[in-house]
Amino acid sequence: MEIFHLRYFVAVAENLSFSRAARQLHMATSPLSQRIRDLERELGRQLFDRDSHHVALTPAGAALLPAAKDVLGRFDDLPWRLRQALGTERRAAYVGVVPALHPLLRERLARLEARCADAYDVKRWPGNSGNLVAAVQRGDLAMALVHLPVHAEGIEVLELLHEPLGALLPGAEFGGRSSVSLSELTDHTYVTSAPGTLPTYFDQIKVRLKAAGIHREINLDIGDYASVREIVANGSVFGITLLSAGSRGEGKDTSVVLPFRDFSPALATGLVWRRDRARPDGDLHALTSAAGEEFAGPFDVSRGASGSDCADSADSADSAGASDAPAAPAADLQPPRPPRELR
Repeated sequence: MEIFHLRYFVAVAENLSFSRAARQLHMATSPLSQRIRDLERELGRQLFDRDSHHVALTPAGAALLPAAKDVLGRFDDLPWRLRQALGTERRAAYVGVVPALHPLLRERLARLEARCADAYDVKRWPGNSGNLVAAVQRGDLAMALVHLPVHAEGIEVLELLHEPLGALLPGAEFGGRSSVSLSELTDHTYVTSAPGTLPTYFDQIKVRLKAAGIHREINLDIGDYASVREIVANGSVFGITLLSAGSRGEGKDTSVVLPFRDFSPALATGLVWRRDRARPDGDLHALTSAAGEEFAGPFDVSRGASGSDCADSADSADSAGASDAPAAPAADLQPPRPPRELR
């Protein structure tokens, strides 16, 4: 038995689907099924009841799942636990960042980098929300700025802001309009970038669109937002994007972004980190405490950064009796990991 057998088992158990687990693991379904059969043969137990339409855990699989997750967690924790034991004075701390991050959040992140420069070399690592959350769970990333919702075991979420979304529409048809309703788009096709490139919130949007009578949909093979704009400009299709994206192009290439009159979608962004690493005895307690202070409160760019440093933040949290970082209420292709010697 190898560690990857357990990783594959957990992926199937959490998705209850070999095809979804294979996409999450960035591999084909056939070798994934073979590895699960190998694991079952070695353990002498059937772990899944499966047919062409249904996958479920057997009692043996249900018993193995928590133990497998515990083993994987301990295995993935080895790098940062070693660093914690050696007590390195200043080390790299990777912070995941989703595309199209709001400028105000980038400003707060820059302030955190400067504030903690004596203790941490804070580096940014790009990715989509699902990948970044998974990387935080594994311990590859210290924390991440991701699109919500996020419901992941052992992860704390500090919700930061909501950005309103609007309809990306062909300018030739909707230019000059100030808003649009879903009922006007029932004859249009909804177009999105490639599966896995959008926040999970867009799954909820699809449900709302279908309820409004919008059933035609196109999923592009690429994650390039500019390509979505180009298709929208051709007419008869629409997309959904940040309302702040505004209008682009001239003539035939024109597209406009309008608010909905009968729909109020908003994309939420939050900061996530592992709960155990943020505790007073965790290796990221000082960093997460400082991050909680820098990202908390209204986003007023006129307010200067606090003069206290990471060590001060940790001390103040301890003196207040805090045992955890601030509490509050995803995976696709596996992302490349930060260089091991820098994690």
